[in-house]
Amino acid sequence: MPPRFASTYSPNLLLKSLLLMLFVGLAACSEAEIEPTEDSVGQGGQPAQRVTVETAETRDVDVRQDYAGRARGAREVEVRARIQGILEERLYQEGQVVSEGDSLFRIDPKPSEAALQGARAQRQVAEADLRQAEREWNRISSLYERNAVSERDRDSARSALELAQANLAVAEAGVTEAELNLGYTDVRAPVDGVTSLEDLPEGSLVNQGTLLTTIVQQNPVHVRFALPEGDAAIQRTARDAMTDAASAEDVDATLIMANGQEYDRTGKVDFTASTLDSRTGTVSARAVFQNPENQIIPGQFVRVRVQLQTLENVVTVPEKAITEGSEGPQIFVVDDESKARARPVRLGPVVEGRQVILEGLKADETLIVSGLVDLRDGTEVETGDDGGEAE
Repeated sequence: MPPRFASTYSPNLLLKSLLLMLFVGLAACSEAEIEPTEDSVGQGGQPAQRVTVETAETRDVDVRQDYAGRARGAREVEVRARIQGILEERLYQEGQVVSEGDSLFRIDPKPSEAALQGARAQRQVAEADLRQAEREWNRISSLYERNAVSERDRDSARSALELAQANLAVAEAGVTEAELNLGYTDVRAPVDGVTSLEDLPEGSLVNQGTLLTTIVQQNPVHVRFALPEGDAAIQRTARDAMTDAASAEDVDATLIMANGQEYDRTGKVDFTASTLDSRTGTVSARAVFQNPENQIIPGQFVRVRVQLQTLENVVTVPEKAITEGSEGPQIFVVDDESKARARPVRLGPVVEGRQVILEGLKADETLIVSGLVDLRDGTEVETGDDGGEAE
C-alpha cells in the first residue's frame, strides 16, 4: 500500500500554490516601482503652486462716496398779482429765460391811474388847508402877543395848524399808495430764471394774491440728497461750512450727470440737517452748483460725489486678493522660503476698485493677488510676473 501523504498531494493543489506565489511577487515589484522619492516632489508631496504677486505700497487715499439726489432751482418764486384788476396781456413766452425786472404781465392800469389822480387832488386840498391854517396861526399868535385875543383862541389856531399838517401827511401817503398800485399793474420778474406756464389767460379778473406764474432760478442749482447715518464726517464738515467760510472751501462735491459724465464745475456741500429721519435712517443734505449755461435741469435725478475722509499711508490691494479665512478676511503673502502664509487683515473701504487694508499688511511685503484656488498656509509657491494670471 502506498504512503498516506501521497494521496493528498495532488497536481491541482500544486498549481494553485505556484499561482499564489507568482501574484505575491508581482505585487511586491509594483510597490517598489511606485514608491516616491524626495527628488521627484516638493515638500509636502505636492509640486510648487504657481501664483501672481505684487509688492505692497503705501499711499494717501481719498475716500469718496456717491449719493443719489434730485436737482432743484435755488429759488422757485411764485409771481402773484398785487392789486385787483383785469389781466390785459402776457408779455413773455412761456418757458422763456427772464432777468430780474423784466415785464411779465400787464394788469389794466386805468382804475389805478384814476385812483392816483384822486389821491393827488386830495393832497392839493390838504396843502390848501395847511396854508390857510398857517395864515390863521400867524394872525392869532400876533394878536395874542398884544393881548388882543384870549389864550383859548391861540390854542384853537395851533390845533387847526397841527390838524392841517396831519391831513397833508395822510394825503401824501394816499398818493404814494396810488403810485405803488399803478406800478403793480406792470408785473415784473422778481428774480432771474425760467418761467412756467401762465395760470390765468388774458382777460381774467385777478385779485390781490392771485398766482400768475412761477419762476425757477436755475443758477445756481441745489441738489438735495440723503446721507446714511454712519457718514458722520461729511455731516460735521458741512455744518461747519454754514458758519465758517474757511471750512466751506473743504466741502467739495462733484456732480455726476445722468449720462455718467462728471459736471465740469465743482460744487459745495453747504447744509446737512441736524436731525435724523427715523423712517429712512438718513440725514438730508444739500450741495450747490453754479449753472450759468443751464446744463442742469431742475427736477432731474443726478448723483453727488463727496469726499468723506483722507486715509494717509495705507496699503491698497486688488479686491480679488482678499479671501475668507477662519478668523475673517485674510490675504496670502510670500515669505523668504517661497511659501504662502495666510495673514488676517482689517479692511477699510474700496477705493477705485482696490481694497484698503487698515491692519495686517505692511509696505514692501510680497502679496499674492492671483492663483489663490486651493492655496493653503505653508504651500510652496512659484511666483510669476505681476501682469500674469495664474488661476
